[in-house]
Amino acid sequence: MSHSNRRDVIQGAGAALLAVLAHPHLARAAAPTLSFGQPFEFGYEALVDRAREMAATPYAAAPIVAPDVIEAIDYDTHGKLRYRPDEAVFGDGSGNYPVTFFHVGRYFARGVKMHTLMDGHARQVRYSPELFDMPADSVAKQLPSDVGFAGFRFQESRSRDDWRTQDWLAFLGASYWRAIGDLGQYGLSARGVAIDSATPGPEEFPEFREFYLTPAARKDDPNVILALLDGPGITGAYRITARRTKGVVMEVEARLFLRRDIERLGIAPLTSMYWYGESNAEISSDWRPEIHDSDGLAIWTGNGERIWRPLTNPRVPNVSSFLDENPKGFGLMQRDRNFEHYLDGVYYDRRPSLWIEPVGDWGRGSVQLMELRTDDEIHDNIGAFWVPEGPARAGNSYTFKYRQYWQTDMPTPPRPVAVCVSTRLGHGGRPGQTRQTDARKFVVEFDGPALSALKDGEEPEAVVAASSGRVDDAFAEKVPGTKRWRIIFDLYPNVPDPSELRAFLRTDAGALTETWLYRYDPLPR
Repeated sequence: MSHSNRRDVIQGAGAALLAVLAHPHLARAAAPTLSFGQPFEFGYEALVDRAREMAATPYAAAPIVAPDVIEAIDYDTHGKLRYRPDEAVFGDGSGNYPVTFFHVGRYFARGVKMHTLMDGHARQVRYSPELFDMPADSVAKQLPSDVGFAGFRFQESRSRDDWRTQDWLAFLGASYWRAIGDLGQYGLSARGVAIDSATPGPEEFPEFREFYLTPAARKDDPNVILALLDGPGITGAYRITARRTKGVVMEVEARLFLRRDIERLGIAPLTSMYWYGESNAEISSDWRPEIHDSDGLAIWTGNGERIWRPLTNPRVPNVSSFLDENPKGFGLMQRDRNFEHYLDGVYYDRRPSLWIEPVGDWGRGSVQLMELRTDDEIHDNIGAFWVPEGPARAGNSYTFKYRQYWQTDMPTPPRPVAVCVSTRLGHGGRPGQTRQTDARKFVVEFDGPALSALKDGEEPEAVVAASSGRVDDAFAEKVPGTKRWRIIFDLYPNVPDPSELRAFLRTDAGALTETWLYRYDPLPR
């Protein structure tokens, strides 16, 4: 599930100005370089019909136009292809959020067809090198006019003086998209669908081949994005509405049609990076204390339980499955907001969390967490998605609707239940005594109203269980000088079996905290 060079894409995208869409009848006066195809009637149901028809035919990959030229547009060359702000479509007042384009290149080679969609009529936006500032001798000047664009982004509202340089939503590469949170930073990504991630066979990366964009007329209106998905095993039609609010809130409707049997069909997939944090800093070869875009998977189950699963950088690929029915939500979260824990100018402390809220009946299935090994921050190694119950067979069709919240935290935090704020591991035993080298000590810390409301002398009970191995000396204690509480216990693992751990704090009145889950692999890294 690699996603090119994440750090370069995030930083480079923020530095370059890219191409934009506009009302076709107004854009020519304001941006004479832009040109459009002939209008044709179009709408979402027409897109659904196309996706359904395509699924009944063999897959044909979209061609790469002028492949030798595109291959020559490497990272450095691509960084010099900057969209001209004066060519921004919707920058003339015909929409509140101008939309700009990414240029094709070695790492995003297939051009994607871009359209405006106004009053039930679509028009394709034509590529021209004149839309971009580029060196006089750039190899990109050799590309033909039918090359298309690699992706697009929404700039900030025209009411802001910095809209030409600041954006808040970008679609680039396969079926990926990324939005900023309320701290103004990009981080993890979403995908249209995940196909056979972490299975014995190869993972498939379907691509968005066409986009149809309808702009927000006013700041509080939604921007509407229609997208056609195509891949060897699946087709799909997407209707996405995006609102620039506290962070970004998006509503997604996906109509999916299977060309072939799929072993693992991932719905509403999230993609992130976790290299190391306080629980596994010993594997680091870097000077920074922690490096991650997300530090845990949060789940709000259909029966109301709140779950927190800290992320790991596993020795071997690991997939964890959390069975559920009609989940209330799940997401990859970045809870650690202390800059001193990262000390990095790319601001990992500001990276958004991404919460998925299902709309309608999702039925039975599982939230699945995929963790892959990484030795650097440039690779996405974390995935999370919903897998519906039952085999995903050729000819099947699915409809899923959900909301995405790109924000600092989930929109419905689990108050008054306390949340897990850190997970630390060390040698077993007690300080000042001979350490138990065959045991691992876990220290799990919680914070929240349910704990801060405890009266003096009132102590919660630590509930700890392990699927393998032996739990010893488990107890709860208040973190000195704070209102936080922590669970401390030793695990004597049953080598080489991994152990699924479960812990929470409670009183006679019930649970005070989220349920902390963790998979411990006792083998050396």
